[in-house]
Amino acid sequence: MNLEILPPKPTRNFLKLRKKLIGLTGKAIMHFNMIEEGDQVMVCISGGKDSYTMLTMLLALKKKAPIHFDIIAVNLDQKQPNFPQDILPNYFIDHGIPYEIVKEDTYSIVKSKIPEGKTTCSLCSRLRRGILYKTAKRIGATKIALGHHKNDIVETFFLNMFHGSKLKSMPPKLLSDDKKNIIIRPLSFCEEKDIKNYANAMNFPIIPCDLCGSQKNLERENIKSMLSIWEKNNPGRVNNIFGAISNIELSHLADKSLFDFESLKLSDNLKKDIDSFSIINFINQSQKV
Repeated sequence: MNLEILPPKPTRNFLKLRKKLIGLTGKAIMHFNMIEEGDQVMVCISGGKDSYTMLTMLLALKKKAPIHFDIIAVNLDQKQPNFPQDILPNYFIDHGIPYEIVKEDTYSIVKSKIPEGKTTCSLCSRLRRGILYKTAKRIGATKIALGHHKNDIVETFFLNMFHGSKLKSMPPKLLSDDKKNIIIRPLSFCEEKDIKNYANAMNFPIIPCDLCGSQKNLERENIKSMLSIWEKNNPGRVNNIFGAISNIELSHLADKSLFDFESLKLSDNLKKDIDSFSIINFINQSQKV
């Protein structure tokens, strides 16, 4: 396995950016204990900038990690029109990366179930998730790595808040509902702008999504635009929002299932202080009459 995937002539700025991304990826992995000794990590590769970047970060970290873990790249060929079937296998072979291409025609299912013009993301993601879970079990993967980054997490937070009335997002580490798969997001601390610059410098063979990526007026794009304006007017806003997601005070929200508001009572000492103050205040008021 070739663990050093670099452009032909890496510049000083590129090496600095690469070091930054590797550092943030390693920090996220350590912070959430994403990868452990002996793990078989199934790295999901879509052919987009995020998953390529995640793969190269994990390969770089594997080289110097104090623990041993294995990596297998997995791509789900959903039989989308004009999908270039040779690009990813050639990339994996050129760099000596173990891989598997899983072929499932989810494209036809989605197109038959979703009316023309409606968003396909929800059904597509559910089908894709189920296939990836089955694949992980079949190949013995102990972790499933997805390429979502910090901006994805913040965008999902607002999508759930605006359209689902829930305060939730994409967690950096997640146990699946059936308790049989652990999903990790190693790029959780990385910003999209850095990933984009890195991917451009690496000249990854990007594969566009002709199913959902080509749809217009997606609500996620509206959220992305909103956050972009906020970030432009107030630099650091996205980082602050991500920080808020990581720093929650349940007593200052309003979910009764997570915080026992009904049992809140004053302490006995405070009651005595209030009673004493009330008596003294009553006496003082009486003397004025």
